[in-house]
Amino acid sequence: MGVDTCATCGGALPARAGRRGRSSVYCSAACRQKAYRKRQDGGGGLEELIESVGRQAGSLVPRPAAALYAGVTELSASVARLRRIARVAQQTAGHVALETADHSVTGPGVSESPGTDAVSVTGSAVTENRGTEPADTVSVTDAPVTEYDGTPFDETAFAVLTESHRREIRAHCYRMTGSYDDAEDLVQETFLRAWRARDAYQGRASARTWLYRIATNACLDFQRRTARRPQAYEPLPGMDHGTGEPPARITWLQPCPDDELPDSAAESRETVELVLLAALQHLPARQRAALVLRDLLGLTAAETAQALDTSVASVNSALQRARPALREYLPASRTDWTATPPTDAERAALQRYMTAAERLDFDAMAELLAEDVTLTMPPNPFWFTGREALLAFLRPSLDPASPMFLGHWRHLPAHANGQLAAGGYVRRPGTNVYRAQVLDVLRFDAAGRIAEITSFEPHLFPAFGLPLRL
Repeated sequence: MGVDTCATCGGALPARAGRRGRSSVYCSAACRQKAYRKRQDGGGGLEELIESVGRQAGSLVPRPAAALYAGVTELSASVARLRRIARVAQQTAGHVALETADHSVTGPGVSESPGTDAVSVTGSAVTENRGTEPADTVSVTDAPVTEYDGTPFDETAFAVLTESHRREIRAHCYRMTGSYDDAEDLVQETFLRAWRARDAYQGRASARTWLYRIATNACLDFQRRTARRPQAYEPLPGMDHGTGEPPARITWLQPCPDDELPDSAAESRETVELVLLAALQHLPARQRAALVLRDLLGLTAAETAQALDTSVASVNSALQRARPALREYLPASRTDWTATPPTDAERAALQRYMTAAERLDFDAMAELLAEDVTLTMPPNPFWFTGREALLAFLRPSLDPASPMFLGHWRHLPAHANGQLAAGGYVRRPGTNVYRAQVLDVLRFDAAGRIAEITSFEPHLFPAFGLPLRL
């Protein structure tokens, strides 16, 4: 039986009105975020985590196999979190030593202002990075308070704090940039800036908003430095691309493993769908930031203004421009792009897709494709619109008699951006090893056919738990 009230505030849930997928348990993005933060805050400190690892290890039993697998999976996740905390604490300790050495060189009379980087991502920061909330929320005193929940804000306490928000901050950087690799780098930049700004942070402020502010500033600086803008795909000589309009070419677009997204993103899958990620890249950086913080993350207008170091009126103005601009780059019907949990039919279609490639079954592959299917291969220049053009491209590579025959295929299933995906491996003629070749992220239409294939290069296979060769 469905739930009629919000799990956070107890209010009424919005009417589904024909929407597909699982029922929501929250009435708004804000309530979903509150629930996520509550789960994060309930994780306890470092001592509790260490005790939890001990309990989990002590409760392992060799049989039955299902219980052993579940126990080891839980233990592995806890150990991985503990390892990340220890790594951040170790890295932070290194920065402490470096800062001490720098201070001895510059002298006590020369120091950086709180929250200012020694080396900025850009020549001049896009926003002033004080590392604090606005003055009406957090005051910077002459004797800074460096505490978090009453604990001295040392390297380990800082590592525990940042680890509890890592997945959420990484998802934010990913939405802002559309690139998994860039998001990883920006998370490290965010935590480095936060460590340098620790003396300006006081526990009365929300650590989450504080980190979002620093992460947003880092992303805006990055956008200013790179000045990346989507371009339209260009026709390649001698290649039939189909009769459809060339799609946008976003060379830096990359997929993100579902396992690395925070719970809040998994419950609102459309916030990380590739179609939306690509559309966001068309917006100016500050409009994109306002829309991501306000509409996708559910921050209030005041919190968004704090993160952007601007006024609520400026945030609302940016949103008034960003929302209609974003709609121009999304399919007209929301059901054509909103990611819902994969259905059994779509999982079966994915299996048929992998089997058809492995059997070099061209006809079976053709049956799976929608008539208006689109294929893009960021960062490569290849693109196709329409089934006939795509099949003409695929036919030689799947035909052993063709001089363009690529080789024999094997696939492993994966999940990316709330969508089904397949990691493809090729054993080239004359070899006996299957090597990682491509990660295909699939989008299905209402009829269960493949409407879009976004093919990515294989260097991200390890992030998806996929080996580089079979």
